[in-house]
Amino acid sequence: MRVLLGIAGVVVVLGIFSSVLRTLVIPRPTLSGFTHIVQRLVLRAFQLIADRSTSAETKDRVLAPVAPLAIVVTLISWLASFLVGYALLEAAVSQLGVREALTESGSSLLTLGFASGNRATLNAIDFCAAATGPIVIGLQVGYLPTLYGAYQSRETEVTLLQARAGSPPWGPEILVRYAQVELLDNLTELFRNWERWSAAVSESHTTYPVLIHFRSPKATRNWLIALLAVMDAAALRMALNPSQPKSEIRLALRAGFVCLRDIADIRGIPYDLDPHPDDPVQLTYQDFLMGIERLQERGYPMERTPEEAWPHFRGWRVNYEAIAYRLALDIDAVPAPWSGPRRTPVTIRTPLTPVDRRPVT
Repeated sequence: MRVLLGIAGVVVVLGIFSSVLRTLVIPRPTLSGFTHIVQRLVLRAFQLIADRSTSAETKDRVLAPVAPLAIVVTLISWLASFLVGYALLEAAVSQLGVREALTESGSSLLTLGFASGNRATLNAIDFCAAATGPIVIGLQVGYLPTLYGAYQSRETEVTLLQARAGSPPWGPEILVRYAQVELLDNLTELFRNWERWSAAVSESHTTYPVLIHFRSPKATRNWLIALLAVMDAAALRMALNPSQPKSEIRLALRAGFVCLRDIADIRGIPYDLDPHPDDPVQLTYQDFLMGIERLQERGYPMERTPEEAWPHFRGWRVNYEAIAYRLALDIDAVPAPWSGPRRTPVTIRTPLTPVDRRPVT
């Protein structure tokens, strides 16, 4: 029996150490099953409440604490697991009962020092437990600035996009607003910035997957919807204006759907690695025409008719639509146009184009 207790203790302690290293230390996508389970349980509890609401604002308020709370619960779960693991080891090498072993383990793990065994084997385990507690807490404390630094960097570009795409952002609205203020020649700068943004988000959100569930400060803003809007604007630009410069647009599109695919890999979302341009998309032609109508109303210059542009737009969108829709469903992103269904029926939020109030001369 004591041998089994010792084996169980070693498995628990080493398994949780592996989870800590994968989550906090290793700077590459290394998913921890333990961390994933804990965070999924926290999300599920809040999601049950959010699903009862049809208001995007209410859903956002309910889901906003999920990611920060998941971090705290993960730390508590690690410490509780270490307590049990070291207690099993101490029970295996001594005559301590369950309660005494837990007391000894907790006293050492949390460096309280009110319980102390006399045997050398117990002291060795106590020393290991005493080192484990501060190390895990210290790593978690050091992890938070990195996490929130990545979050703030992500949200800066999302907030800047509000002036360029409305709230929530929408691909056609980006082109409309740039055309309205006669800045279409500056679109390349926008796509260049979002190429770098996609690379940064790909790195941070696969290394620290909890960032996927960190929500923006306002309910009508969302990192995924912002990326989808920029990619749709790029696809529209390519489809409607074939004579315009393409290099920055292609690079932004490529970086965008590579980012989404990297996140899909870490979340286990299947996707087609090499979709054909003629493959179907979920966005209907009627919805596409709604966006084209917005462009036409605001005088956006088009070199192709909607019928001619649709196959080209669809050929680009097939690379990223399925993953974007699945992620939007999973995180209950703000229901913007062209962003797919949600877990429960919600009203689509279409951004309003500002009225041009320049004085008549």
